[in-house]
Amino acid sequence: MTDSQGMAYGSILAVDIGSTMTKLVMIERQDDEHQVAGRSEAKTTVEAPQEDVMLGLRAAVRQMEELTSRTLLDEETLIVPRRTDGSGVDALVATSSAGGGLQMICVGLMRALTAESAERAALGAGAIVMDVVAADDSRSVVERVHLLRNQRPDMILLAGGTDEGNISHVAAMAEYVGSAKSRPRLGDEYEMPVIYAGNAKARDVVRHMVGDDVQLHVVSNIRPTLEEEVLEPVRDKIGELFLDHVMAHAPGYRTVLDWTDRRIQPTPAAVGRMMRLMAEDYDVNVIGLDIGGATTDVFSVMGGVFNRSVSANLGMSYSIANVFNECGEGGVQRWLPIPIPERELRNWVYNKTIRPTGLPITLPELMLEHAVGREALRQAFAEHREMAVGLKGIEMERTFDHALDQTPSGQPLVNLNEIDVVIGSGGLLSHAPRRTQAAAMMMDSLQPEGIIRLYVDNEFMIPQLGAVAEIAPDVAREIFVRHCLVPLGTVIAPAGTGRTGTPMAEAKILRANGEEISTMIRVGDLEVIPLGADETAEVQLHPRGSFDMGDGPGMRVQAEVRGGEVGLIVDGRGRPLHFPRNERRRRGSVRTWLDRLNVYPADLVEEYAALYGEEDG
Repeated sequence: MTDSQGMAYGSILAVDIGSTMTKLVMIERQDDEHQVAGRSEAKTTVEAPQEDVMLGLRAAVRQMEELTSRTLLDEETLIVPRRTDGSGVDALVATSSAGGGLQMICVGLMRALTAESAERAALGAGAIVMDVVAADDSRSVVERVHLLRNQRPDMILLAGGTDEGNISHVAAMAEYVGSAKSRPRLGDEYEMPVIYAGNAKARDVVRHMVGDDVQLHVVSNIRPTLEEEVLEPVRDKIGELFLDHVMAHAPGYRTVLDWTDRRIQPTPAAVGRMMRLMAEDYDVNVIGLDIGGATTDVFSVMGGVFNRSVSANLGMSYSIANVFNECGEGGVQRWLPIPIPERELRNWVYNKTIRPTGLPITLPELMLEHAVGREALRQAFAEHREMAVGLKGIEMERTFDHALDQTPSGQPLVNLNEIDVVIGSGGLLSHAPRRTQAAAMMMDSLQPEGIIRLYVDNEFMIPQLGAVAEIAPDVAREIFVRHCLVPLGTVIAPAGTGRTGTPMAEAKILRANGEEISTMIRVGDLEVIPLGADETAEVQLHPRGSFDMGDGPGMRVQAEVRGGEVGLIVDGRGRPLHFPRNERRRRGSVRTWLDRLNVYPADLVEEYAALYGEEDG
């Protein structure tokens, strides 16, 4: 392993200091291959009474010492670089989301223009955006200043105006920031970092307006023209300040910084790096889902454009009541194959809220968790699609015939028929008792169209690998594909709707061994064709009528597909999914779907259906 300067790394210790757990991965070079030598974890100790992340980190390192039979600590200090006797490691890299991670407020002129660009930059850098303040939002000046004064973010991003544009409006927004005299979240002993990424002509005015009570950092304009969006300089500065002004003041992080000569990265930024690497390496459009206890992150790389969104109140433990309140009882019930009473459903949701670490014990509880999970993923993905759009405020010429008919931009970047790969992470997906359960949840919540490959993060290593990628990208890629991602298989899903039994597409599947399978996909079909993780097949698809496989209605598609632990999934349920209005028929349809994918033990589902008073499908 070598970095860009050619320095060799025989071993790397990668750590992710999460909100609840601190997780370590040891990567070593063995016989010209890179292997995961060990994984360990300990409870994160960022909050009272410990308030020192080093307690949890050292506990995880000592556990790693036992697993690898290697000395890593010299008393209380990590041995870096590795010594001739084999003790220690050559490098430590780290990510962190402990203590709420990186929290920011974005300030801009127009909510749909510069403020939106600022939000995209902050999200892409791994931040949780606490609020967005814009000159055209509905709040009064007093309300805006009050918000900036009392929210206590880690830093503020101020954007506004194209270069050579109006200065006065930018000055007004800078004055809000200066008047608020915001104090940073992690202490009053240092000044609030403010990044200015707006009209270059307004820099001197902005310096004057924000005053001397903040630490101002100026970078290139995030929207130099309406047609351009320049995000990387802002994201780089956010990463730099996260290390220098957030991590340096967080409890115990100074010692972590002494252990490594690399910056500590926000966990979501590291995850985003791995999504981008996969998209670039394989020239595919990628959707990443990371569902946690309190939040759900969605990442997309579509046509080379990276976006990230955070649904801060959609999670599977602390925020599960929010998911339920958003979708309602009907949103959960529609995914259930048995008639669970509303009272029992609500009791389960609220018990989960007050006991967030509890796990499902019975099959109905597991099905409830998966049903709520589908809704959390569905809502988070819908929010991401609303955020991930082209630049707004631009007038685009559509065709020569409509030269005078101008259409504003802001079109969605995440189109369902252009998704190539979906990667799922988080306990709900990675720890699902059956891989078919993870596949079903991703298919049902996103409802992608065409030909889509599904993966899950088996080992919760994506954040650590994103940190490794900064010093040894080839190593991160290798471990990501060989040890982290579990291929579930490929989904073939024609877009369109019709009456049950209507022909959707003619399919020919040619296996590598020469076996050929010919079938007609009909509305309502759902089946799994066995295809192992190391197997590929050629598929030829001819949609009928208005049904679409991604290249347009009726257009033929030919592609190579890969198998996985589930196989090749032929999903003819249509897009969007259709649920019968009759509750009994709806439950029967859901039972059929789950049975064909072998999601739950069919006999056990029938037993519980009878127990709840529904003896047949």
